[in-house]
Amino acid sequence: MKSSRVRIVALAILLAASAALLGAAAPQKAPYRNTFSVDKATLSSTGRGAYWILEPGYKLHFQSGKDTLVVSVLEETKVVDGVTTRVVEERETEGGQLAEISRNYFAIDNATGDVYYFGEDVDEYKNGKVTGHEGAWLSGVNGAKFGLLVPGAPKVGDRYYQESAPKVAMDRAEVVAINEQITVPAGTFKNCLHTRESSALESGTEDKYYAPGVGLIKDADFALARIEKGKS
Repeated sequence: MKSSRVRIVALAILLAASAALLGAAAPQKAPYRNTFSVDKATLSSTGRGAYWILEPGYKLHFQSGKDTLVVSVLEETKVVDGVTTRVVEERETEGGQLAEISRNYFAIDNATGDVYYFGEDVDEYKNGKVTGHEGAWLSGVNGAKFGLLVPGAPKVGDRYYQESAPKVAMDRAEVVAINEQITVPAGTFKNCLHTRESSALESGTEDKYYAPGVGLIKDADFALARIEKGKS
């Protein structure tokens, strides 16, 4: 009986040790940050971060088969939540037909390169007519808060909300890698930032890639095909 008890105790110790090792091998991920310690008075509507360029005239052309996406930094600015933001237009077509135009409002901390997202106005189209505005939000309205679009100095494992508009838009991102090499029609880019986006409102994930000195080069199935330089 004694040897049986010893074996049982030894087995229990072994199982406990194994569980501890498994737990150590799979640490809990940090929660997504939804507040950011930045002085809004220091934010600018124009600037250049490591992975995002806010210079009027800068334009990125993407393709996915017959579908297109054009991201344009406009001359326009808009005051949102007390901050003068830059308007960045995204114009998307599906099968040759206009599908959506969104006007996004960004500001940059030129000291860190962090780019913050203050909201968007959205027009959805079908057969040339506006059919909806799903996903529109503005920081400071109906409980919405600005988020971090892309960090200037990302670290693997960073997790942050890009949009924080309850029941409307709750997109968030996790930094997967910061040194990937990606080839798209516009060329091959090294040391790319790889993020994985998800939403607190729906299931699924979407991968994005940003090249240093260029910005977004791959957004799910959309790949960068051409760059138009902005004003320096």
